[in-house]
Amino acid sequence: MLESTVWRQYHSENNFREKLAEFSHIEIGEIVANDKDLYNILKAKLTKKELKLFAMDSANVSDAEMMAAFSYDAEALKEAKYKVYKKLKQDKMRASLKAVKFDEVE
Repeated sequence: MLESTVWRQYHSENNFREKLAEFSHIEIGEIVANDKDLYNILKAKLTKKELKLFAMDSANVSDAEMMAAFSYDAEALKEAKYKVYKKLKQDKMRASLKAVKFDEVE
């Protein structure tokens, strides 16, 4: 499952849950449990470039490689990273990533 995703191009396993918990400041147990659903939320909330940048940056790809991949200069790359991580910390993104508990809905 999820073998042909942007994330798997740069990571050997689907460890985006851990990275999301780290950057969005959500406990890992509170994040949507199904990997496919979680990845679909990411695809819906981030642009293709932002998702690829997040995958590359969390895989510790060098800035030079990222600048070449996106045709950015150093300042544009810095700004793009800032936007991605800012988006991950926003309340509406955090709310989307959290699993809804049925007892909270009642």
